[in-house]
Amino acid sequence: MTAEDNRIDRRWEQLHTWGPYGFLGISIVLGVASADPHTPDTVWLTAWSLVGAALVLQLWWHGTRFRRPGHGRTPSAAGSAYYLVRWALAFVLTWLSPFFAFYAATGYMDADELLPRRLRRLGLLASAVTVAGAQSGGMPFGSVVQWTLFAVLLLANSALQVGIAHLNEQEKLRSRERSETIAALRQALDENAALHTQLLLQAREAGVADERRRLAAEIHDTIAQGLAGIIAQLQVVTNAPDPEVAEEHVGRALALARHSLGEARRSVHNLAPVALEHDGLPEALQKTVTEWSERTGIRAEFTVTGTAEQLHEEVAATLLRIVQEALSNAARHAHASRVGVTLSYLGDFPGGEVILDIRDDGTGFDPLAVPARTRAGGFGLDGMRARAERIAGSLTVESEPGLGTALSARVPLVRHDN
Repeated sequence: MTAEDNRIDRRWEQLHTWGPYGFLGISIVLGVASADPHTPDTVWLTAWSLVGAALVLQLWWHGTRFRRPGHGRTPSAAGSAYYLVRWALAFVLTWLSPFFAFYAATGYMDADELLPRRLRRLGLLASAVTVAGAQSGGMPFGSVVQWTLFAVLLLANSALQVGIAHLNEQEKLRSRERSETIAALRQALDENAALHTQLLLQAREAGVADERRRLAAEIHDTIAQGLAGIIAQLQVVTNAPDPEVAEEHVGRALALARHSLGEARRSVHNLAPVALEHDGLPEALQKTVTEWSERTGIRAEFTVTGTAEQLHEEVAATLLRIVQEALSNAARHAHASRVGVTLSYLGDFPGGEVILDIRDDGTGFDPLAVPARTRAGGFGLDGMRARAERIAGSLTVESEPGLGTALSARVPLVRHDN
């Protein structure tokens, strides 16, 4: 329910609470002002007794209504009794003075709240009889003209009330439908939030499995091969009679051991995105690109476009892993001399997106001719694409032999949970 709906409800609540008092007061003032000075004392006594009874009735209902669930907005036996007694008092008072039709008109505005559906039209008709009688010049009627005028006014009042009741029902129906729509939208948003949370949890679990496969491939491609080389060199040393030859192969074994140690440390470091522990994604990518450039001697540039925002940790980790793997591929396979990495925030795009572009001027390849990934293979394009898809993103590859490679990862802009 909107703030405007709440404001309108408060106005209706105030009208239903204080309206009968106000209409009764107007009726008393006009009735006394227009009374015949020669009115018998018994009539005055009756009128004031009925006014007192009406006031007591209003005070009773005022207290009873606010003690009931929903402040008496739903039909009940107490509400029906209140409506009937108030109509009877208004009818007799209007018989004594037509100006009490103002008080009788209160039956128009709360019949839908006080009476059950089967009695609602009857209650409106009873109120219309009282009001039409006053409009016809007051009861009792003394001529055929008054009776005719009463019939016409009763018909007009009834038709007006039927029309107003119909419009009121339609408005309530639209309001109920609007509330149901809002509730459905809120439920859909809650379900989307739950699905989003589930998606991120699944992505995290899948990421662990991917890291295990990546680490296995890293060990196979670097550490295992280095250890195999060390063993081969040491076997040569064992069978070499010449000390100089043995020393040369020992040196090679030591170099391989240092290199393998460095690769092991790098693999362990990359197992978890520690670069994101103290930095945002742009800072972590800048450091990653700079360190990679210094280590490989390949010129690399990093650029950020759009307004940087703090991303959800799973989104940031996914983009960081894609960059690390793309740079590794560029160094090991592309033989590139220049690499460019661009991180673009599209917060104004419907839903928001983050685009990561990695371009190199290396040897390139035919994307359609890439061999299927094997258990001994590296993380590769399939792994990067799977990472992006797990967080509802995508990865596209553009490359031709001799013309370099361009990778583009598009993922939803999911902000960090505060």
